[in-house]
Amino acid sequence: MSRILDVYLCDNFVGTLTQDNSGDLEFSYDQGYVETRDRGISLSLPSTQKLHKGQIAKAFFSGLLPEESVRERLAGYLGISEKNPFALLEIVGGDCAGALALYPQGQKPSPEAKEIETLDDARLKEILDLIKRRPMLAGDDGYRLSLAGAQDKLAVGFENGKVQLIKGGAPTTHILKPIIERVRDSAHNELFCMKLAKRMGIDVPDAMLHFVDDTPYYLVERYDRVIDENGNVKRIHQEDFCQALGIAPEIKYEREGGPSITACQDVIANHTARPAADQIKFLNIVIFNYLIGNADAHGKNFSLLYKGDKPELAPAYDLLSTAVYPDLSEKLAMKIGGKYKPRDIYLRHFHRMVADTKAAQSAINRQIQTMSGKIVDVATTLKTELQDEGLTSDIFEDIIEVIKERSQRLSE
Repeated sequence: MSRILDVYLCDNFVGTLTQDNSGDLEFSYDQGYVETRDRGISLSLPSTQKLHKGQIAKAFFSGLLPEESVRERLAGYLGISEKNPFALLEIVGGDCAGALALYPQGQKPSPEAKEIETLDDARLKEILDLIKRRPMLAGDDGYRLSLAGAQDKLAVGFENGKVQLIKGGAPTTHILKPIIERVRDSAHNELFCMKLAKRMGIDVPDAMLHFVDDTPYYLVERYDRVIDENGNVKRIHQEDFCQALGIAPEIKYEREGGPSITACQDVIANHTARPAADQIKFLNIVIFNYLIGNADAHGKNFSLLYKGDKPELAPAYDLLSTAVYPDLSEKLAMKIGGKYKPRDIYLRHFHRMVADTKAAQSAINRQIQTMSGKIVDVATTLKTELQDEGLTSDIFEDIIEVIKERSQRLSE
């Protein structure tokens, strides 16, 4: 007997996700949606009466779920298979990244159903410990949230300096990340890289570092949410580049079959509302990730944001210097100029990311020179200002040393 989930976009019925007896998935749009909407929920799932079957449906919907060890622990806690995205979404798919929500057939999202728990320090500390054992608080009645990624995180509200748990299907406003065990000062690292990106002119959501007792946690605004003039939180649809290209999250790295820089550039060129501006924005993020030593900038760490009829490149997120950790792989998630290893990459390799014309080559040179020429000074100033605010970590200087070496390499 087939099992069915109803799929909603911003509380509007879109279609159904079906799992047959063999475990295969198929997604079909509602006829009324197709007749009134030109845009599908993904570039890989165009709005049509044709069924989207098998791997293309699985790749998109599996991309709404956490990955790697987080998915393993989630599935283990719930007592279901980590390889069964349908069963996982049935339990945690009530509020996904972007504007999608999945409900058992016949159930509907209820925006009015909103239960808020404002956390004091004792309760927050309990939650930070709990999500390590029970990812995303899965299994808690009324709490059906799913976030992609390989790191523990939780979708929350944040008001008047307090973290809030929001149940009942109402949209959240922030992502909370506890420290990553065995990864030194991970929260400080991501905060520094995100703040540095903003100072370098890269579009990023606001990020903060808070403490409960002496335990830090990272908090970042959701770029896929907006608060209207009446104070209501609204969802904005999004999808990552793996979803847009129909690539399963387990092969998100280019060397495993995941998106390349060229493939991402093609998506931007062919589908975004402002392809030229988004191409520049994308290349700036690629350059910045190289300079800070972020080897984990894979296809799921770039997204499209659907604010209008056509998407735009989403703000940068998940910026972390992995190069400061000797135990992590130095290989880039996506090749630059045919090279995976940063020590093999020089200015000429960045030239291969753009057309072989004088105008394009001059433009990429200006982008690199502008960023590499001032990023060390900006990072050093940021470190000093954070220290003046009482936020210190040896990781700041380690990141700056990586930036110095990479900036020098691009000048050779």
